[in-house]
Amino acid sequence: MDRKELVKNGSLALEEGDAQKALTLLRQAQSAGEFSAEIEGLIAEALEARGQLEGAVNSLEKAIAADPDQADLRYSLGDLLFELGRTADARDVYREIAERFPEESDAWVSVGLVSFHQGEIDAAVDCYEKALQISPDSTFALNSLGDACFARGDFDGALNCFRAVIDLDPQDAQAHYNMAEMHYDNDDPDQAEKACLKALECDPGFAYAYLTLGNLYLDRDLSEKALHSFQEFLLHETSPAAEDIRSEVAAVVDGLKAELNL
Repeated sequence: MDRKELVKNGSLALEEGDAQKALTLLRQAQSAGEFSAEIEGLIAEALEARGQLEGAVNSLEKAIAADPDQADLRYSLGDLLFELGRTADARDVYREIAERFPEESDAWVSVGLVSFHQGEIDAAVDCYEKALQISPDSTFALNSLGDACFARGDFDGALNCFRAVIDLDPQDAQAHYNMAEMHYDNDDPDQAEKACLKALECDPGFAYAYLTLGNLYLDRDLSEKALHSFQEFLLHETSPAAEDIRSEVAAVVDGLKAELNL
């Protein structure tokens, strides 16, 4: 099998969810010629899929060193660092993207998300507004700004942001989910359920919409519906970073099964 075929088959294995096979093939491809940033990026993706996040970080750093102009590799690195809780490092990576690629509005959104995660809401809003100056129709920035408005207690501002996203892209599952969370937190379960179902209509694999639905049904003592929703969440949310929430939901699932004699 030549190098090109190794990469092709490795990429296919990655798409099919066989990360170990992908890793084996991609490492063979990497060793079959000169170092390739593209192959190393795929190796990082396979390592991440196997939960080897530190190894994925190392591979991405190697790939970026070999090809500094690949913004996608830098985003992947920033996202992994953020997932690992290395927020200062993640922020540095995102800021470097913003400086190196001035047209990348997503970089400012990502910087803002780090600030938001740390409770620095005003700093996050500043970043989202910078992103919108670059790309006024950025649904990523508008969704994030809506979250920040809601965190500030600005219900109308949040609603306007999410509606703006839906006007731009009616199939944006994130915006519908954000609306659901907003309605849920404001004790409007009917609207929350409606928005969750719309999010799942747009993206049937949207794990956290199932989680919110499960909580809604649990609040209403609709145990069978809650059980189904929580099981769907566990099916679709497989990220190593979600291990704690998965454990909590699995315990609820066990309790519901016992209640329903399943």
